[in-house]
Amino acid sequence: MSSGTELVRLTIVGDEFAAQTIIALLQTEGIDSIQQRTDVAAGMADASASAFGPREVLVRPGDLDRAR
Repeated sequence: MSSGTELVRLTIVGDEFAAQTIIALLQTEGIDSIQQRTDVAAGMADASASAFGPREVLVRPGDLDRAR
């Protein structure tokens, strides 16, 4: 997925493991996605080095309905 692509939030999950599980399922359907910390997690101490804390799963706008 190119860095210049506009992305929309598909869902928020509790941690990186859950986000990676969803991403793997989306990949089986040919849907590109990424995960990132939510704004809440970004404010947590040491959140950048942690797999814990809420994560957003993002997809392209055109894939959103199919991803759901």
